[in-house]
Amino acid sequence: GCNPLAETGRSKLQNQRAVLNQQILRAVRMRAGAENLLRATTNNKVREQVLLELSFVNSDLQILKEELEGLNISVEVYQNTEETFSIPLVPLGLKETKEVDFTLPLKDFILEHYSEDSSEYEDEIADLMDLRQACRTPSRDEAGIEMLISYFLQLGHIENRFFLPTRHMGVLFTWYDSFTGVPVCQQNLLLEKASILFNIGALYTQIGTRCNRQTQAGLENAVAAFQRAGGVLSYLKETFTHTPSYDMSPAMLNVLVKMMLAQAQECVFEQIGLPGIRNEFFTLVKMTQEVAKVGEVYMLLNTAMNQEPVKENIPYSWSKLSQIKSDHYKALAHYFIATILCDHELQSGDDEDQQEKALSQLYDHMPEGLMVLTVLRDKVQRKQLGKAHLRKAIVYHEEALRVCGLCKKLRNIDVLQEVLTAAHKRSLLKYAQQEIEDDFLSLIQAPDILPKTEHKIETIVPQFSKVKVKDFFHRLGPLTVFSAKQRWTAPRTIRIHHEAEELGFSLKGGPPVQIYCLDPACSAASVGLKEGDYIVSVGGMDCKWLGVNEVLEKLKSVGEQPIEIEVISCQDTAASMHSKSATYSVGMQKTYSLICLAMEEDKIDQTKKAPLKLPFLSWGTKNRQKAASTLCLPSAVAASSPKKKLSPFTLFNTESSLY
Repeated sequence: GCNPLAETGRSKLQNQRAVLNQQILRAVRMRAGAENLLRATTNNKVREQVLLELSFVNSDLQILKEELEGLNISVEVYQNTEETFSIPLVPLGLKETKEVDFTLPLKDFILEHYSEDSSEYEDEIADLMDLRQACRTPSRDEAGIEMLISYFLQLGHIENRFFLPTRHMGVLFTWYDSFTGVPVCQQNLLLEKASILFNIGALYTQIGTRCNRQTQAGLENAVAAFQRAGGVLSYLKETFTHTPSYDMSPAMLNVLVKMMLAQAQECVFEQIGLPGIRNEFFTLVKMTQEVAKVGEVYMLLNTAMNQEPVKENIPYSWSKLSQIKSDHYKALAHYFIATILCDHELQSGDDEDQQEKALSQLYDHMPEGLMVLTVLRDKVQRKQLGKAHLRKAIVYHEEALRVCGLCKKLRNIDVLQEVLTAAHKRSLLKYAQQEIEDDFLSLIQAPDILPKTEHKIETIVPQFSKVKVKDFFHRLGPLTVFSAKQRWTAPRTIRIHHEAEELGFSLKGGPPVQIYCLDPACSAASVGLKEGDYIVSVGGMDCKWLGVNEVLEKLKSVGEQPIEIEVISCQDTAASMHSKSATYSVGMQKTYSLICLAMEEDKIDQTKKAPLKLPFLSWGTKNRQKAASTLCLPSAVAASSPKKKLSPFTLFNTESSLY
């Protein structure tokens, strides 16, 4: 990972994000306390004071949220350092997290579950914690991506080794929402894995925005980076469907994937136009369709950003930037087709049929009274239609400038203002160069342009298998056998005596090898060896990873001398229980306490022996809507319940047990 204290622009932004997250957490706690006091008190004077305090805290939260939005639109820091004249691309900020100490929980589990000396695994636990710490500040290159993927794959091994759905390890993972700054805490490893996936996608976006868009190689890398970012976010949406964080909700991830593909499409257009756009008929037709496609994808993105429930949490400046880009690229499409009509008159040597076919592909329908071939042949109609397109281009340019001027954050991005102003002036100049005539006599309205692209942009599915990682806890044994789901007896020492050069049993499988065809009359069976036991040690040497032939060689290498082996026996797997992690229900998330209450209710209904605790259970039912995990965000309210607008910060309550 990068030096977290490095004074780079990106690290400063990330540090500011961490500070804002803490301030938001404090403000939310204060509001939770004030709301609890408001519910509890009946004193009018106290209520007035609490209401005043609540209004102050709500205002403070709104200011903090706007500051966080300002960090999300600080796009200049992530752009390439070379001088460029391009509209900035939007990266995603990395999710922030708190430090996690795995030492005691993992050591306890190793001692209890695997019956091994946990002190021998301190180095492995330290390596895991170092890797997680490094993942908080990944470098903005392929090495950073590889490090995040390696930690994500390690989490798969850790989950299989130590984490059971029926038992909590006592490890609390805390991640902050990238858009609201609200913390989400769970003891479920799935939150950790989902957040790492989000950061992999975010890092790809930062790599894409950093590429030099003045070179073909830089634009190709940018397109690939945004496609990979979209692929990772899409994988996150399909794999982790119940993430309790707004920035990783399916609706939000769907919008983020659209944004990545739109930015990739924008880079494709820049790549086509990088060598220069020749003022030639068919070249301009192609550029018109390509740029119209960019305008269309940004229009669809803007529509998606303004849909519920995403609208409340997506940065306002992102929504406005997508609208600006949609108008800007639509204006460029009308400018290109106006150039075709105004600058290219049909000559005697031109292929009339080809030009007619190419021009007709740009329109769904022509204005009333006009035919494509007639427009090509008639100089007056060409000029009139060309000027109509120029007027529409100017309208789009002016709308883009107006929206940019209304958004404070975008107004301060100098290069965005320069690009929009230059394009607007170019269209005005082109319009002024046309012959002066009475435009009131021309009633032609420029038709919409059909978008088309020869470069279809799709997400690239992440190839995690390309990153090779070694299980930190490899020494515990093969994961297929030595996992958290399998329960074993403590290792038993068996002293084996060779009888007429026979062991009294056979071996199979491996690694580790298993006792097979055990002779009940042999000496090994008499001292406790059982059919199906696994051999984990021979003569004090670990053999969990050895095959049948290797173990047999060790057993026979001592000749007729007795040898000690250690074996373990498989126990019956404990009956599955309800998951203790927070999961989505119809309205709000259930906490572990509510799940336990539900289980207790089931027991009481079945046995009819235990007295029903009506007051406590009725309290749990009445407060089910607000008793969700204190650090998890609320989901959509069920349709049957009365509608109540929920703020992303309305999540703390009196049932807080985590803080």
